[in-house]
Amino acid sequence: MERLRRLARILWVMSRYRLDRLIPELGWTSANVPVTVRLLWWFMPLRLIPAPAPSPGRCLRLAMEALGPVFIKFGQLLSTRRDLFPDELADELALLQDQVPPFPGAEARQLVEQALGKPVEELFAVFDEEPLAAASVAQVHPATLHDGTSVVVKVIRPHVEEVIRKDLMLLHTIARFLEKYLYDARRLHLVTVVQDYERTIIRELDLVYEAANTSQLRRNFPDSDHLYVPRIYWHFTRENVIVMERIHGVPVSDIAELERRGTNMQVLAERGVATFFTQVFEHNFFHADMHPGNIFVDVTDPESPRYIALDCAIIGTLTEEDQSYLAKNLLAFFNRDYHQVAKLHIESGWVPAGTDVVEFEHVIRELCEPVFQRPLKEISFGQFLVDLFQTARQFDMEIQPQLVLLQKTLLNIEGLGRQLYPELDLWQTAMPFMERWMANRVGPQAMLKRLVRDLPSLIESLPQMPERVMEAFGDIKRLQASAERQEQAMASLTRALERERTARRHRWLGGSVLMLAALLLWQPIAQAAAGGQELPIVAGVLAAATGLVLLVRG
Repeated sequence: MERLRRLARILWVMSRYRLDRLIPELGWTSANVPVTVRLLWWFMPLRLIPAPAPSPGRCLRLAMEALGPVFIKFGQLLSTRRDLFPDELADELALLQDQVPPFPGAEARQLVEQALGKPVEELFAVFDEEPLAAASVAQVHPATLHDGTSVVVKVIRPHVEEVIRKDLMLLHTIARFLEKYLYDARRLHLVTVVQDYERTIIRELDLVYEAANTSQLRRNFPDSDHLYVPRIYWHFTRENVIVMERIHGVPVSDIAELERRGTNMQVLAERGVATFFTQVFEHNFFHADMHPGNIFVDVTDPESPRYIALDCAIIGTLTEEDQSYLAKNLLAFFNRDYHQVAKLHIESGWVPAGTDVVEFEHVIRELCEPVFQRPLKEISFGQFLVDLFQTARQFDMEIQPQLVLLQKTLLNIEGLGRQLYPELDLWQTAMPFMERWMANRVGPQAMLKRLVRDLPSLIESLPQMPERVMEAFGDIKRLQASAERQEQAMASLTRALERERTARRHRWLGGSVLMLAALLLWQPIAQAAAGGQELPIVAGVLAAATGLVLLVRG
């Protein structure tokens, strides 16, 4: 019953904002939408409700904000899929904010005491029940440890997991319905996207997971002048409570305050790009939720500003193969080697193996050449990848889920960098990282590094080498014996099949002879028997006997 009420609430919000207007916006025409869906759309009662003044994209954003945390965060994820949605719609989804009224501070205090097993007075010298910030999943309270250290206490909202899981079930139902009837939903692997999203948002409810990510990111940037990550206080951290160092900085979105403090915007923008590519190509561990609300700037030294990263619940990683293909693709784009780009897309499995390389190369050239006529600093790196994915759709390129977080983060970083410093040349800033990564993976120096890295384990395994070689020889002999047995079995099976074929031929021939004897000799034998002639009778009987023998032998 409760699920039905929630479904009714969703349908009411959809009706209120007339989300049916999005169907033409998404390009779902009669050519690519089944008849049943078109009929359902045309005869829906909600079409009788007057359309609100805001655009369909803005109405979608308002509807998702009205439906709560699951839909808000899912909309934020969909805002990165500019290869599927129009820019106006993606821009609106990117504006989704999960600022919500806080829950009572006394309830937060009670949750902290239950999680940590002690009264707040024993845990902290000061605990402020007035939150610093409140979001859809958690809220943050300032506090002071007994040694005078300023900290913040993040507390998961009560009962939020129950609400999230119910909404996730509905999202799964919607995704399965869309995949059944819409090609774009199948190409997007919408069910898989929802599954990945479910893992992401459920992890956001586990603050121990966030704390571990924060500690790892902090360890990756020790004493860095590019990025600072707050310290975690593990003895105060549980699944629904996390305590970390309180930071003081300027929100990265507050451009006016940064300029008032004399911040070197070029350095700040370039350090943001450098930090991103360091995480992707050197650490393979990147903060994948770097929207302005999670980034502050330390302007203690305005000429050397440093980022402060918060909320590490969403972390991205790539396999070594994806790293390699991504770096090779970007370098090939920079060098305008379109044939290499096409080959890499096919080799990586991003487009089907049977794709015509030459045709794909021509399409990529048509996309890239107009772009490269502009100065590099005017080229949007993230938008370029979006355009590439849109172009590759005609070759049935499927969305790579492992690249979704990367593209989302890249778009955020580039947009932020251009906002801070419009002259930012992201390509020039990124090139050294990709070239260094390739140099570390390919060539004699890379081989030597791998040898040095693997040498201790190789030396350790040397004493067992003779035994392993003998075991390998034994395995080879067993495989050979098994192969011989299989060969004998195949020969035996072949002979049996041949015997069966011969038997079938005998049965067919015997049956045919019997039928022929019956048809041709029945009347003569009857006449001979009536006239007392024995020879035809004997011949007929012998023919029948011969056919019977052949039939039996078959």
